[in-house]
Amino acid sequence: MAIYKELEHRSKSVTDMALQMMVAARTAPKGKGRNTLDMLVVDGNEISALSKQLHILGNRTNTEFYHRDGENILQAEAILLIGTKIETLGLNEICQLCGFKNCNEKEKHPNTPCVFNTGDLNLAVGSAVSLAADLRVDNRVMFSVGKAAQELEYFDSEIKIVYGIPLSASSKNPFFDRK
Repeated sequence: MAIYKELEHRSKSVTDMALQMMVAARTAPKGKGRNTLDMLVVDGNEISALSKQLHILGNRTNTEFYHRDGENILQAEAILLIGTKIETLGLNEICQLCGFKNCNEKEKHPNTPCVFNTGDLNLAVGSAVSLAADLRVDNRVMFSVGKAAQELEYFDSEIKIVYGIPLSASSKNPFFDRK
């Protein structure tokens, strides 16, 4: 028989939950069943690196919420990062939801996302945070953390949009009621 103390295992438990959330995100519906997503989990010193990068972003852009989020994620025990490529699905004239006549026209604007890319990303994030709610792990979706991860080149350059989901198991969700 073993004795497990919560404080000695909490961080590992939260990281394990983040890994489970990746599975939930992966199995979320995708447009045409095509995968444009990439995911990873960071913990420990990588959270500190993300925090420092958020402060750099805050200084560079003179934007206070980057500093707030940089401090805030230091209370996370793990962070799930989910990103997507910007890649058309070849629906052409039957879609036009991006505002272009067809996928070939949209491809002339490589930084304009295909609506299916962002839709798939949002469904994946929704599936992940839904599982977090089921597991009772505190979280918040933050685009700022995704931008910091991109600047630190955690993802290949083809991943263009990233969200971060910091996770915590404490007495109160540290990602809400922020200063």
